[in-house]
Amino acid sequence: MKKTRSLWTLGLAAILLVIILPLAIFWPKNAEAADNPWDNVPRHPTHVSHADIIEGEFATGQDVTRACLECHPDAGSEMMVTTHFTWESKEFDVPWRDEPVTIGKANQINNFCIGTQGNERTCMTCHVGYGLDDKDTYEFNNPENVDCLACHADTSTYAKSNFGNPAKGIDLLAAARSVRAPTRDNCGKCHFDGGGGNGVKHGDLDESLYFPADNLDVHMGKLDFLCTDCHRTEEHVVKGRMIADNYTIDPAEQVACTDCHAQKPHEDERVNLHTDAVACQTCHIPEIATKDPTKVSWDWSTAGDDRGDDHFTYLKIKGSFVYERNYRPEYLWFNGNNSYRYLLGDKIDPLKPTYINLPAGSINDPNAKIFPFKLHVAKQPYDTANNYLLQPRTSGENGFWTTFDWLSALTLGSQDTGLEFSGQYGFAETWMYWPTTHMVQPAEYALQCDACHSDNGRLDWEALGYPGDPIEWGGR
Repeated sequence: MKKTRSLWTLGLAAILLVIILPLAIFWPKNAEAADNPWDNVPRHPTHVSHADIIEGEFATGQDVTRACLECHPDAGSEMMVTTHFTWESKEFDVPWRDEPVTIGKANQINNFCIGTQGNERTCMTCHVGYGLDDKDTYEFNNPENVDCLACHADTSTYAKSNFGNPAKGIDLLAAARSVRAPTRDNCGKCHFDGGGGNGVKHGDLDESLYFPADNLDVHMGKLDFLCTDCHRTEEHVVKGRMIADNYTIDPAEQVACTDCHAQKPHEDERVNLHTDAVACQTCHIPEIATKDPTKVSWDWSTAGDDRGDDHFTYLKIKGSFVYERNYRPEYLWFNGNNSYRYLLGDKIDPLKPTYINLPAGSINDPNAKIFPFKLHVAKQPYDTANNYLLQPRTSGENGFWTTFDWLSALTLGSQDTGLEFSGQYGFAETWMYWPTTHMVQPAEYALQCDACHSDNGRLDWEALGYPGDPIEWGGR
């Protein structure tokens, strides 16, 4: 009897082990225990000082790069295949074109400074290469044209100027001896001032992030993150892509909150339920441009007047502006891609806003979440006979910034892009969306329930595809 009971007890224990062990392994973990983001933040190795390593006299930027390549022979070839250097994506098949297309600053337009072609003198001050005055003849396959100093030199010792060359008077030896792992200073030189000035383009990236307060950006302020803590880099390929210069993006190339945080990190399970349909950024970035204002409207049609310049309202070379501080984002379903990206030559309806880009996603898309965006609205030139947007030559030789003659600037721009210009032009309204992913607030500043679920909530439920506030009836 005892033997039978022992066997029965042993068998029961085995059955329970078979049942419980898988549950212990696969059962959803407690959010508080699972969310330990510091386990996933990369450690910063001590960078080797180059102060006593670099020797010689450097007359050009290419001279510096040749010295870099002696010890880092693969760095140039790695950099040359990145979009930081090519400013152009891989080829895409898009539904509205018969041939594959590439997208990027090199060959497409936006509704800020419009386009780079013909304007290389000024635009290339943010290019990580030297001497890019003509993309059709530039040696993109020459590693000596890679500007190592742009990302690695101490910014107090180095700056770029016309066509991406080192600024006049730069001590290239001192700059080369200062190289280190990239800091916020290096990234911010271009990304904080994108679109022609501080905070112009993104709204969630501006010069306030050089030394941010804790409540401006919890990662870069309180926790003193570097850009590369999230935008991790392997073989000079920086993780994290913007939909402005792409059509579809491989999720493996993107940065996600869940790279460090748990998928459901909240103690309150009611809040965790939101993560299936609501992006982390939606609640944790309630406003952007909280210190420095961001440009939300740009009217090129008024450019050229002698009405007096004011950085925040009007510049003769660029037209009229509207800036906002504490900008409340627009909210759209977003799966990480575009459903449309305007390509040079695409037809427009000038009586309606033209989307420069349109984030992809819908309430029926299982990969989409409600996501915050900055919407930038502009009026920019278009061909009234051919009904497509035009790229003017602005900062290039005899461009608009020199002559203030739209007909001449658009004629020269058509030569730069190869897009036919009828000689007839007007100005059309365009919209461009920018994902809001920086300026993450401390947890205590996150949106509360009534920010969305109230009569004056910030979400337009019907525009998002709901029959009304889902808290009233339940739903995704």
